[in-house]
Amino acid sequence: MAFGQRKILPGILVALLALAGIARGQVELGIDVLKNMGYAPLRGKRVGLVTNQTGVDSAGVRTRIILKNAPGVKLVALFTPEHGLDGTEQAGRYVPSRIDRATGLIAHSLYGPTRKPTPQMLAGIDVLVFDMQDIGSRSYTYISTMIKCMEAAGENNIEFMVLDRPNPLGGFRVEGPPIEQQWMSFVGPLPVPYVHGMTAGELAKMANALGWTDRRCQLSVIAMQGWQRQMLWQDTGLRWVPTSPNIPREDSPLYYVATGIIGELAGLDIGCGGPDPFELISAKWLDARRFTAYLRSLDMPGVEFSGYSNGAFQGSRVRIDPRTNANLCALGIYMLAGLDRGRNIFAESRGDKLQMFYKCYGSDSISAQIERGVPVGRIVSSWGPSIARFESERKPFLLY
Repeated sequence: MAFGQRKILPGILVALLALAGIARGQVELGIDVLKNMGYAPLRGKRVGLVTNQTGVDSAGVRTRIILKNAPGVKLVALFTPEHGLDGTEQAGRYVPSRIDRATGLIAHSLYGPTRKPTPQMLAGIDVLVFDMQDIGSRSYTYISTMIKCMEAAGENNIEFMVLDRPNPLGGFRVEGPPIEQQWMSFVGPLPVPYVHGMTAGELAKMANALGWTDRRCQLSVIAMQGWQRQMLWQDTGLRWVPTSPNIPREDSPLYYVATGIIGELAGLDIGCGGPDPFELISAKWLDARRFTAYLRSLDMPGVEFSGYSNGAFQGSRVRIDPRTNANLCALGIYMLAGLDRGRNIFAESRGDKLQMFYKCYGSDSISAQIERGVPVGRIVSSWGPSIARFESERKPFLLY
């Protein structure tokens, strides 16, 4: 091959890759569609925006900057969820209100003294707009914030608008335990399976119509263009913005499903705070070789395990193919059963830790089932009727 050919071919390859990216990048987010509409639904209105660092358009421009400069739109206040406006605060940490340097507006914290906008915060606002990226699991609190904001909008007679975004787990993955009424909380605000397969806009429509909020609101959803239910994040052509410190990558939501619930128990390390959050499971009492062999025996397609050790902690590292059809919620319960062999890990997680585990799982029945040795397959099968009922109930509210 001549020198000139060596120079030309890489250029052709780059061009082809660029064209492939354009072909994949067909998804227009709700904020993109709103721009294409000339902001018509917001013109002449005073707007409050519920957002954080994930609120960006398909080019990465922050929604709060876009609306601040939008003709005919008056952006007057911001509202921020758990992890704060920049998404850097650790889970569960108090977030103070502050002035946003980018817009000069106050960013009211909804993860501090209140989790619902107060009438004082909403004074003079005509419409409350929600634009944040969810990850598709019931216990992730951005949908909880949306629900509280919908209630506040209804109570204060202001409009509520959702700028819709993809579900990174896709629209077909529906799995996991239901939630019992007594365990509903900010980490379980809606009666949906742990993995619901819906977008924020779809959940808002369903919650508003079925009375899942304390007060219904005047709701509108700006739907995406080009998103389809079979799409995972990498199919959208969109850049992933870390939603919180422990969801750094586009495939992190998959790992959150697999290990997030059991990670609430005491004495376990699931990698949070390190470079691979939710991608491992370890404890001081585990034998890495034996535990990894047990997980491999599950023969879950698209899921691989390797031994892991870090000081006194031993266990397994997990690798998940984003297109796996394995039941990842079931994997978490299989892990739980393996962890509990010869050891009552629920007794070690007394108090707030155990209560949080039950809130995330949705029931306290799981501890007795594991301790009695109920086969995991039977536990997982027991989720089936509620999942089937939910999939039927959600149909009228699907936008894609």
